[in-house]
Amino acid sequence: MISKNRIRFINTLSQKKQRIENNRFIIEGEKMVNEAILWIPELIENIYATSDFEITNAHSAIIVEEISPKELKEISSFTTPNKALAICKIPENKTVDSNLIICLDGVQDPGNMGTILRLADWFGIKDVVCSNNTVDCYNPKVLQATMGAIFRVNVHYLDLTEFLSITELPIYGALLNGENILENHYEPKGIIVLGNEGNGISEEIKKFVQKAITIPRFGEAESLNVATAGAIILGAFYR
Repeated sequence: MISKNRIRFINTLSQKKQRIENNRFIIEGEKMVNEAILWIPELIENIYATSDFEITNAHSAIIVEEISPKELKEISSFTTPNKALAICKIPENKTVDSNLIICLDGVQDPGNMGTILRLADWFGIKDVVCSNNTVDCYNPKVLQATMGAIFRVNVHYLDLTEFLSITELPIYGALLNGENILENHYEPKGIIVLGNEGNGISEEIKKFVQKAITIPRFGEAESLNVATAGAIILGAFYR
């Protein structure tokens, strides 16, 4: 049985401020919890699960506390909770050390953020650097959208002006007036800057862009979703 105090504490972790203060975040669902057991067992603090939860990636140090479906509903942010919930420690920041880095300038939508982290994982990109006004990667909606990629990609929240001013990598910016990515070839080395859903890359960050790149438009759509644009751009860099 889970205590009322514990329930209250878990519920507070839906708030960014509380996640930061407690250095903890929540993952939910059978698939995500099993992904965490596989990739970050050392960061798992507690797992709460119903009797029908199955661990697919057994780990000797993992202890699962069985709770009732009613108790799971009390601690879950899901409308329909899915068997398990885990509390994890937020990993320590690592050094940004990759040949190809995704840089997010003010991306706000949790779904976009999660999808971009999945793209990074798919293309083998280990570091995603975010401005401090980019949505929190431990937001529950972001975590679900990553489908486990959050455990394999390092996410860094930094002062972008400082980061971009000292890097030795070439800096590419996804802009409307750049060179056609379908007509040019790129090495998978550099920093790819993706901007805010509504406003694009901020004027402050545009100053650091060394090469503007554009996805050519063949139809009448006004814009592309930032995660979709990221997928097309990464495909061009690995072509």
